[in-house]
Amino acid sequence: MIDLQLTDKTHDEERQGEALVIDAPEVRNGRKLYIESYGCQMNFADSEIVASILKDQGFETTGDYHEADVVFINTCSIRENAEQRVRNRLSQFGAEKRRNPKLVVGVLGCMAERLKSKFLEEEKLVDMVVGPDAYRDLPQLINQVEDGHKAINVLLSREETYADISPVRLNGNGITAFISIMRGCDNMCSFCVVPFTRGRERSRDPHSILAEAQDLFDKGYKEVTLLGQNVDSYKWKGPDAEENAEIEVNFAQLLEKVALISSDLRIRFSTSHPKDITDEVLYAIAKYDNICNYIHLPVQSGSSRVLELMNRTYTREWYINRIDAIRRIIPGCAISSDIIAGFCTETEEEHQETLTMMDYVGYDFAFTFSYSERPGTLAARKLEDDVPEEVKKRRLAEILLKQQETSLFRLQQFVGKTVRILVEGTSKKSDKDLCGRNDQNAMVVFPATTGVKAGQYVNVHIDRCTSATLLGTIAVEVPEIV
Repeated sequence: MIDLQLTDKTHDEERQGEALVIDAPEVRNGRKLYIESYGCQMNFADSEIVASILKDQGFETTGDYHEADVVFINTCSIRENAEQRVRNRLSQFGAEKRRNPKLVVGVLGCMAERLKSKFLEEEKLVDMVVGPDAYRDLPQLINQVEDGHKAINVLLSREETYADISPVRLNGNGITAFISIMRGCDNMCSFCVVPFTRGRERSRDPHSILAEAQDLFDKGYKEVTLLGQNVDSYKWKGPDAEENAEIEVNFAQLLEKVALISSDLRIRFSTSHPKDITDEVLYAIAKYDNICNYIHLPVQSGSSRVLELMNRTYTREWYINRIDAIRRIIPGCAISSDIIAGFCTETEEEHQETLTMMDYVGYDFAFTFSYSERPGTLAARKLEDDVPEEVKKRRLAEILLKQQETSLFRLQQFVGKTVRILVEGTSKKSDKDLCGRNDQNAMVVFPATTGVKAGQYVNVHIDRCTSATLLGTIAVEVPEIV
């Protein structure tokens, strides 16, 4: 099971590499594929597309790279330490390749485009480099490597959405799944490499999204997460067979369409952008009980001047306006954030503005990190990374401490109350406990009870909590659910 518990790290850079295993394909050629993914949820969703493409070629997956014929790392390029982890892992794969010269080693995803020449030529770590819009070309590229050549395709596309590919659910629990609704990003945040590594923004047609969600529900899945770099800017225009006319679908309308598939299908989404999230989206969340009351709304900084340098295209006041709208329209909605400490030229007073923003919002949890300059970004070209590392570390520590205190306070509000959760499986710490998430995305752990199994909705009375987890017992009598 892929753990989506939010931590004090940014979701775009600190997901540890995970070997992804799928059920045996219908057609096998005796060859095995190993995929290790790093970074954001989009990378894990992309790995499911890769697995589907190669499944059609007869590959079955394995959780042990020693027995693989093809090894891929799906990479993240958000932070420098993520790149170093990938290099270290590639060195380990290199040792395996010396033992098995026929092993094909490739790098996929965001890091591929930016470091293609280093990986292929200078460091000779890999046989192939494939960008996120070129996965359909993988069978041909693998053949090219097996013919004795290096292989590369990092071309970005203005159209590719992989809408016609049914992803293979990797390491799936059969309960929760990702659905990619769009690719790329048009927001040129000065610190971010995503527009350069994933290309321009394009939305997937709603018909294929709804078909995928319906198929998942028919197969027993109970929760889907709609994914995009900026889901609020989802917009599709095209023909509608039923109405025999051109239609336009925005994100609020898409949310409603997915919610109407079944009240037993729970819907989450990530990530929202403060400049684009509308009251229409908020009212859609409030209208449907199966759209979870949880919004990830990255603030990055509490200072309007720093936000302008980041090219976030909103101010402190605009962000607060959106927070006020969430609190007004969806009372009890959980809110999480991304926060950068020590961005270029950030003063102590501006750091304090970030802390006061945290006080105002009261985030349920946050992904936090100190600024790390990424080559090729506007900030790297135009701004000086002039905040000393020791200052960044100290500011980050202050942000972390405040968030830990706030996270604990938020979870304490559930103690003594009953929450409805979707059981995801056995707790990591004990096979005598089960776990699942409530509507607000908080992890709930409770003793396993006869007859209760993964995939069920249950009511749990919360007895106590830590700063990250709610602890409770199955509710015998069901008071008002929160």
